Amino acid sequence: MKINVVLVEPEIPQNTGNIARTCAAIGGKLHLVHPLGFSLDEKHLKRAGLDYWDKLEIEEHDSLEKFLKKYPIEKNNMFLVTTKGKHIYAEEKIFEMLDEVFVLFGKETKGLPEDILKSHLNDTIRIPMRKTLRSLNLSNSVAIVVYEILRQNDFEDLQEISTYFDEE
Repeated sequence: MKINVVLVEPEIPQNTGNIARTCAAIGGKLHLVHPLGFSLDEKHLKRAGLDYWDKLEIEEHDSLEKFLKKYPIEKNNMFLVTTKGKHIYAEEKIFEMLDEVFVLFGKETKGLPEDILKSHLNDTIRIPMRKTLRSLNLSNSVAIVVYEILRQNDFEDLQEISTYFDEE
C-alpha cells in the first residue's frame, strides 16, 4: 500500500519536519501544497526531519487547486482529515485493502477549506477528542492516522519483530 500524506499550506516547520520523518519511516510520500509558512531551507525543518530527507519522496504543488486537478478526490482513495469529520479514523476496514491512499491535512491554524469539506463530507475523517479543545498537533494527527492505515493493512512491508536483542 502506498500512503500519500498531503499537507495543505503547512505553517510550522517543526511539524512538517516531524511529518517528513514519519513518512520516511513508513515509506510514504509527502505532498506539500503551497504556499508554505516557511522556507524548505529552514534549519528547524531540517532538524525535525533529522537525516531522513534523502529517504523520503516529496512532491510539491503550487496550490490546492492544482493538487486536486492532478489528484481528483473522486478518482483517488482520498480522506480529508478534520475535526468536523463525518467518520472516525479508526472505523474498521475504512482503509483496508486499498492499493493507494491519500490523507489530506489542512494548515495548523485553519484546517482544510470549508467548501471542500462540505462538498466531500463522506470523505472526511476525524480523531475523537474533547469538545472544548480546538485540535491536536498536526504532526501527532498525521502519525495517528497513518499508523491506523498501516494497522488495518497488517503493517504491510514494515518490520514487525525487533532484532535488536538478537544481535547481542
